[in-house]
Amino acid sequence: MAGDAGRRRNQGGRSSVPEKKPLWRRVVRGLFIWGIALGLLLVTGIGTAVFVTSRSLPSFTQMKSSQAGQMIVVRARDGTEIVSLGPSYGRWLPYENIPRVMKDAMVSVEDRRFRSHIGVDPIGVIRSVMVRIETGYWRQGGSTITQQLARNIFLNNNRTFGRKLREAILALAIETQFSKDEILELYLNKVYFGGGAYGVDAASRKFFGHPGTDLSLSEAAIIAGLVKAPSRYSPTADVEAAVSRGKVVLQVMQANGTITSEEAANVDFDTVKVAKEKGQNSVRYFTDWALPQLDLLLPDNTEPIEVWTTLDIGMQRAATAAIKNNVPGGTQGAMVSLDRDGAVLAMVGGTDYVTSNYNRAVNAVRQPGSAWKLFVYLAALEAGYTPDDRVIDEPVTIDGWSPRNSGGNYAGEIDVRTAFAYSKNTIAAQLGNDVGFGTVASMARRFGITTPVNTLPSMVLGTSEVRLIDMVRAFAAVSAKGTAIEPYGIVKVTTSGGEALYEHPSERGELLVPQYVAAGITDLLQSAVATGTGRAAQIGRPVAGKTGTTSSNKDGWFLGFSSGITTGVWMGRDDARAVPGLQGGRAPARAFASYMRQAVAGRPVEKFDTELKLPEWQLEPDEEFLFGDPDDYYFVDEQGNLIEPGNRSPDSGPGEPPVADRPRPGENGGLVPVEPPPAAGDDFLNRATGKARDPGLRPAQPGGGPGAPANLLPNESDRATGVQP
Repeated sequence: MAGDAGRRRNQGGRSSVPEKKPLWRRVVRGLFIWGIALGLLLVTGIGTAVFVTSRSLPSFTQMKSSQAGQMIVVRARDGTEIVSLGPSYGRWLPYENIPRVMKDAMVSVEDRRFRSHIGVDPIGVIRSVMVRIETGYWRQGGSTITQQLARNIFLNNNRTFGRKLREAILALAIETQFSKDEILELYLNKVYFGGGAYGVDAASRKFFGHPGTDLSLSEAAIIAGLVKAPSRYSPTADVEAAVSRGKVVLQVMQANGTITSEEAANVDFDTVKVAKEKGQNSVRYFTDWALPQLDLLLPDNTEPIEVWTTLDIGMQRAATAAIKNNVPGGTQGAMVSLDRDGAVLAMVGGTDYVTSNYNRAVNAVRQPGSAWKLFVYLAALEAGYTPDDRVIDEPVTIDGWSPRNSGGNYAGEIDVRTAFAYSKNTIAAQLGNDVGFGTVASMARRFGITTPVNTLPSMVLGTSEVRLIDMVRAFAAVSAKGTAIEPYGIVKVTTSGGEALYEHPSERGELLVPQYVAAGITDLLQSAVATGTGRAAQIGRPVAGKTGTTSSNKDGWFLGFSSGITTGVWMGRDDARAVPGLQGGRAPARAFASYMRQAVAGRPVEKFDTELKLPEWQLEPDEEFLFGDPDDYYFVDEQGNLIEPGNRSPDSGPGEPPVADRPRPGENGGLVPVEPPPAAGDDFLNRATGKARDPGLRPAQPGGGPGAPANLLPNESDRATGVQP
């Protein structure tokens, strides 16, 4: 009995329900189990994909014979072949014939754990992700040499997760089928080094003029450094950049232990001789600009193609000669010429493509000087100025800044046309201050300036750096009567059999400014060439243009148009040093004239449309004209009283209070005040806020003519008279 009672007590003190574990332990345990399951599933899936892929890989011999790259035949606008571009393959170098310094340099700089990973380097991937998190950009790639080989042979360069996943699977498959030596041999014979050169032997012959078997340590370092950015570090484009990158490769090789500090110290890059390219001319400036656009026009095409361009061979020769014959000694020159629809007829990016393939026509940013005044006067004309308006050329100070005219003299009262023709800095400063420097900056943006624009007062004299092609685009828009122009160089792309793959669309650009503004600025530009600073640009037919000269004669510009062709010229030094005697009205204007005489020779003479067909709001900017009959609308008098339609006597003028509300004479000759009109009622407020249509508001006139917009209230008339129609 006592034992039974004890057992019952023991049972009663023990819970029959199993004890629950803490929630966090159950969550962790569940995540752990699911993680293992998903991990196993992922590994199984990747393993299956790698196995299937490895079974379908080509043999080593087949991969050796496959070639990357695309043959491109570039034609001028008349169909003439101007250049044929495509892959250049040297001799295939077996692994044992590739110089050790070349193999060590490539492995050190591209994949230092090449010999130890399985095709994908987890450490490299983690490092790349960490840099992405820290900087917000993908600054370091995690691709191994095997992954790069897989991409070069089987994939494209699209930066998508799907492509990276396929690249990783292919790399793992390649590692299962080929040895490390075979993979490195394939890579070094197929990787792209720039300039159309694929493989070490082709790069060595192109850049140094000898076979890849004879590469020195310094040459190998330069070639290995090209893989990261072939165009940026190309020895034929920028020797200093190539050498600088080569030194980085040497430092990495020393850090990895593939060369000693003594070997690195004994390398003399000054002894490296870069082979000169043959058969290159100024046409390459154009093709270097136009052909990269194929990546956007035909992103997935890898077949041989023919590219029909806008380039005119005769005009290109004339442009090249005009620059070479007029550029001051020791300086560079650039030219861009557009047809009336934006087609690039000629492009010169420097005096010698072989010496320097840097394209100053589209890449260099320099101050435009007084050529920037195009945007100042465009803004002024749009704000209501006309070429005949009188202005005063006198000393002026704006926010502590005091501009001076060239020569230091002042002409006194002159018209806007003369101020522009003789490039008066004080007038440009006054006009910019009047319309607003932000307005001038917005006008520049509207006309296609893509570089940063400051809004300091001195900006009216061209202190913001610009690209030549952008300035030419802006002048071309003026030539097109204020219509936007988009420069283009590719007319169509076809297969080698003639099948059309792309054709440039024929589209009319939007109107940037009213045509009377374009007519006014054309009037000013024509005067600058006829009687002003651009007289050297005269060619015996109407020309409109503007000179530009920066401080200390560092840059000289001339931009203008005639007979539908717009051309811009820049001259200066790459190091931005002063050039004695360089002014926009001298060498650049002469180069413009030399080229344009030939460019327009086969075109009819065209007179400019400079007639100012001003809008009526500018001819009669009064409230009665803008808003119609005063009896048809509400207005507020000088005392702030609301005056309703029709509540005035016939002899009351606009803005005068009605007779009933006027103070009336008192007995002693004084005025007796009257009660103010009642406050606005609900009916008026509903109409004013748009809840009900106000019969006193006039609809907008068709075509942007006179008359206020339909939703414009009378007390907004001050704003209405300050904007374009």
